[in-house]
Amino acid sequence: MAIEYIEDMRSGYTTGSCVAAALKASIIYLQTGHRPQKVAVLNPQDRPIEVPVAGGSILQQHESAECWVIKDAGDDPDITHGTSVYVRVQLRNDGERVIKAGEGIGIVTKPGLNIPVGQPAINKGPRVMIEKVFEECLQAEQGLEMIISVPAGRELAKKTLNPALGIEGGISIIGTTGIVYPMSEEAFKDSLKPQFEVVKAAGYKIAVMAPGKIGMEIAEKYKLPVEAMVQTSNFIGFMLEQAVRAGFTEVIIWGHIGKLVKLAGGIFHTHSHIADARQEIFASQLALMGASSELIAQVLDCVTTEAIITLLQNTPYSGVYKQLAEKARKRAEQHVYGELTVGIVFVSMAGELLAVDDNARAIGEKMAWNLK
Repeated sequence: MAIEYIEDMRSGYTTGSCVAAALKASIIYLQTGHRPQKVAVLNPQDRPIEVPVAGGSILQQHESAECWVIKDAGDDPDITHGTSVYVRVQLRNDGERVIKAGEGIGIVTKPGLNIPVGQPAINKGPRVMIEKVFEECLQAEQGLEMIISVPAGRELAKKTLNPALGIEGGISIIGTTGIVYPMSEEAFKDSLKPQFEVVKAAGYKIAVMAPGKIGMEIAEKYKLPVEAMVQTSNFIGFMLEQAVRAGFTEVIIWGHIGKLVKLAGGIFHTHSHIADARQEIFASQLALMGASSELIAQVLDCVTTEAIITLLQNTPYSGVYKQLAEKARKRAEQHVYGELTVGIVFVSMAGELLAVDDNARAIGEKMAWNLK
C-alpha cells in the first residue's frame, strides 16, 4: 500500500507499521550492508504497506544495525505525526527473539490490559507485524534482539491516555491494521475502551466516567479514587455501552454541567459540532418549573452554562440542576436498556457540586465516597 486518498484526505501508517518497517530495514542492513530506501511490511490482514526508511547506521563493528522511520499519519491529527521511530537489532546465538523497550516506549505497570505488567506497551497488531518480519527475514532457528525507541515518546505520552492506563515512560506502539485513516473517530474510541479493564483489574466494581480532565481533577478533590476513573471524551453513549460489555452494573457519570446536561436531552455524543442544546434543555426545564418568559429568554441568550449558573444564583430555581441530573440519569439508563444503574454528578468550573442525583448519592455512600 502506498499513501491512499479518502475523500481527498491522505491516509498514513501507524506506529506499529513504523516499528515493523524499521525492524525489517535494520535486519536487511545488518545482513547485506546496504540500507534500503523503503520497505514493504505486511499488516495483520496480510496487506502490504510501503514505508520509507529515513536513515540508518551499522554499529558495534557490524554486530548490530539501527534504522529509523518518520511517522506519517497522513491528514489525521495524530500527535505522533513526524516523530522518529528507531529499531536497533542484534543477532543472538540462543535462537530467542526478544523485543525490548528503549527510550520513549511505555511500560505497562497496571493489570487489565492485554499486555502483561512489566512488558513494553506494544499492542497485538504491531506484534503480529513484527512476527511477520521475523518470519520473512530470519531463518527458522535464528535469534534476534530488537530495541524500539521513540526519543520524543515520553513527552508525547503526556498528551495520551497512557498515564490513566498505567503505561509509564512513553507512548504505546499501536495499530490494528497498520494504516491511519484521516480523522478516525473509531480509532479514538478504541483507545478509550481498555480503561474499563484497568478499573476492574484495580479491584473496582464501580467506574467513575468523566468526559475530560477537568471533571477528573475535580473528582480527585472530592477524594474519588483515580484508579476507578474512566475518561470518555465526547463519546458518553459509546462508553456506557462499553461499561456494560466490560461487566459493570453501576457507574457514576461525573463532570461539568455544560457537557453532561446534554444527556438530559438524550444527546450522547456531546461534541458541540454534533449537537448543542444546552440552553434549550435548561429553558425547557425552567419553563416546567414555572419560570418567567423573561428569565427563559435570558437563559437562551447565555453563551455558556457558567453564565446560566450565574444568572440563576439569585432566583428560586436552584433545583433545576437536580431535576436535570435525574433526567440525565433516566436517559442514560435507557440508552443501555436498563443494564446499568447510572448516577449523575454535575459540577461547575469552580469545582462546586451543583447536583448529585439519588443514584450517585447511594453509590457514593456504599463506596464511602464524598459526594455531599
